[in-house]
Amino acid sequence: MQTLIHLLKCNIGTGLLGLPLAMKNAGLLVGPFSLLAIGILTVHCMVILLNCAHRLSQRLQKTFVNYGEAMMYSLETCPNTWLRTHSVWGRYTVSFLLIITQLGFCSVYFMFMTDNLQQMVEEAYVTSNTCQPRKILVLTPTLDIRFYMLAILPFLILLVFIQNLRVLSFFSTLASTTTLWSMALIFEYIVQEIPDPRNLPLMASWKTFLLFFGTAIFTFEGVGMVLSLRNQMKHPQQFSFVLYLGMSLVIILYICLGTLGYMKFGSNTQASITLNLPNCWLYQSVKLMYSIGIFFTYALQFHVPAEIIIPVVISQASESWVLFADLSVRTALVCLTCVSAILIPRLDLVISLMGSVSSSALALIIPPLLELITFYPEDMSCVTIAKDVMISILGLLGCVFGTYQALYELIQPINYSIANSTAVYA
Repeated sequence: MQTLIHLLKCNIGTGLLGLPLAMKNAGLLVGPFSLLAIGILTVHCMVILLNCAHRLSQRLQKTFVNYGEAMMYSLETCPNTWLRTHSVWGRYTVSFLLIITQLGFCSVYFMFMTDNLQQMVEEAYVTSNTCQPRKILVLTPTLDIRFYMLAILPFLILLVFIQNLRVLSFFSTLASTTTLWSMALIFEYIVQEIPDPRNLPLMASWKTFLLFFGTAIFTFEGVGMVLSLRNQMKHPQQFSFVLYLGMSLVIILYICLGTLGYMKFGSNTQASITLNLPNCWLYQSVKLMYSIGIFFTYALQFHVPAEIIIPVVISQASESWVLFADLSVRTALVCLTCVSAILIPRLDLVISLMGSVSSSALALIIPPLLELITFYPEDMSCVTIAKDVMISILGLLGCVFGTYQALYELIQPINYSIANSTAVYA
């Protein structure tokens, strides 16, 4: 049960709230089926990763092999001499992608918190006790969204200074509680008075579908955690059941929230569904609770790149400077996520970009290649080889074209007064 809860927590973050816009980018019919297909492929790649790690553990007589080590050890036993010589770069590549992915999550968290904080502050004077559907009225905000990012920065720096895992687990519980309550209220609203969906397109253009791919793959945030979760179980052989059950619930949640959210808000769907909620105190509290949950989840996501980077840095420092070097690296990494959020304050496009660049590599491209390298000496069937090649090619195409489309949208000139404006109920 604990592993199931952790698995759900790993996959329920800010990407979930961007799924209604993803459905808009794919179409009312294409979106749900495409999300289901991506979910099934992602779970299959998780199973591949688990099987490869298990086989490599048996070969090397090790109790646990993480993602990066699995890539390195598999390359050490492959037939190609050049790959065996440079096997350590397999671990470096996976570690680099994990760092980029986790810091990307943290940057998206920055944008999510500031988007919602800005809307709550700007709408405070017109917030009412009556919850009515939001009408769009674009107002220029009194404070730029970057001000809110800088205001949150010192608190996040102090938060990541906490290194005690017991304290972090308390924050994880608090984040889970606020997220669950917020999600219940969001569903309670979007299932009421859904407009006629026949006016919504069943299929969107292929350009926006590429943005859908990046957002969809971004939402499956727990790919890099499955090996750790399995290793921490008292009975690891039961993890397959937990994985299939947990990811089935996650995929159902994704499809329901994305589809119902798009049907509810239609063409007015925003980057995060919380920005579409009515301007009343009840749903303002939803934004506040979810933002609090994301605030504490920031420390948990930050823990992964910190554990990879900090040991390398402090190994070069003298004993008297270890603590200073540790805190300096943590501060620099948090500032890096803040700067990236300031430079690209487009929540929807950053989610799509991060999903296309790094999440697709970790979730779809590398696991099939890892299976080919690990099991090739054991006479793999032609069907398995063809299946792995097709999944990797699909992931690579999504990575290349999704990255191109997200970057293309990012470099287009935008009106910042409109892009960072607040939609209020009049």
